[in-house]
Amino acid sequence: MDKGRGILYTLAKSSNLWEKRIAVVATFAFIRNDDFTDSFAIAEILLNDTHDLIHKAVGWMLREIGKRNQDVEEEFLQKHYKTMPRTMLRYAIERFDDEKREHYMGK
Repeated sequence: MDKGRGILYTLAKSSNLWEKRIAVVATFAFIRNDDFTDSFAIAEILLNDTHDLIHKAVGWMLREIGKRNQDVEEEFLQKHYKTMPRTMLRYAIERFDDEKREHYMGK
């Protein structure tokens, strides 16, 4: 929590799948302390990634944010849900009620 976070951004921009995944999953420590800034910033870096494992990891971290503050998660989703990968979105909204899930999935 008290160390520099620049390495996470370097990892997020890497061409290595596992480094990118580490970057986003490592933000879980911040999320547990209600610090979402880096999670959202790294999620934005990885929004257009093509690998399913990245989609799952980003969606997972977004869902974890939503467990602590759904309004903040939804602010992020309102900006990005129309263009984010479906797997990422599904993971992110997994805990939403049916009506909200349908809204975000476009049904």
